[in-house]
Amino acid sequence: MNKDNFQGKWNRLKGSIKETWGDVTDNALEKVNGQRDKLVGLLQENFGETEENTEKQIDDLLKKILQLNCF
Repeated sequence: MNKDNFQGKWNRLKGSIKETWGDVTDNALEKVNGQRDKLVGLLQENFGETEENTEKQIDDLLKKILQLNCF
């Protein structure tokens, strides 16, 4: 997903991020401000995952959100 699409989905994604990674705060998400690279860094720092795994988890979450909104 390109940068513009990611930012366009940011508001829907924030809630799902908090559900998936419960320790992520609203303040941290405000700092990310829809920037994918910052989100990846935040999640890596807080949860110790690899960049590749973090990217995959974000992509999977985005796909899930998009599928739910198609119906």
